[in-house]
Order: sequence, then C-alpha cells, then structure tokens
Amino acid sequence: MRGYKEPGFQDRTAAAQDARKKALEQLRTKAPLSEAEQAERLAKSIAKEAAAREKREAVLREREAAKIARREQAEKAAANKPVALTEAERKAARDARYAARKARK
Repeated sequence: MRGYKEPGFQDRTAAAQDARKKALEQLRTKAPLSEAEQAERLAKSIAKEAAAREKREAVLREREAAKIARREQAEKAAANKPVALTEAERKAARDARYAARKARK
C-alpha cells in the first residue's frame, strides 16, 4: 500500500489556478444588481455613515460639557478657598479684635 504523497509545487499552482477560474466563473454568472438595489445600498451606506458621524459628534459634545463642568467646579472650589492673608493683614485683624475686646470692657 502506498503512503500519502504530498502535492508538489506544480500541483499546488494548478489547484490555485483552478480555484481562481472557478471564482471568476461564479462572479461572471452572478446577476448584476438593479439600479434600485444599488440606490438602496447607497442610501443605507449613507445613513449608516451619518449615524456614526452623529454619534461621534455627540461623544465630543459630552466630553466638552464634562470639561466645562470640571472647569466650573474648579473655579468654584478656588473661590471658596480661604485667601491667605499677608502678615500686615493678620496684624490689622488681630489689632481690631484686641480693640473690640477693650471697647467691651
């Protein structure tokens, strides 16, 4: 009994050529699309593209809104942050408290 014989280069190229011929024949025998089908496919493609573009724009608008909200929150936090007083301002406040205490007595 003979063993398995691997196909040689000639056999592989012939098989590939036959496969190409078969694929080309299938394409040639395939019925062409009607204009209505072509228009329908084009319309679907355009609608799909428009939906994807709208989705991207919505994501960009969301990101921009989030960025503005973070900026406003940071500004609010900065406004609520106590301002560091200078040495002269602290001395003036201390003196005012001292004077108010003396005035009460």
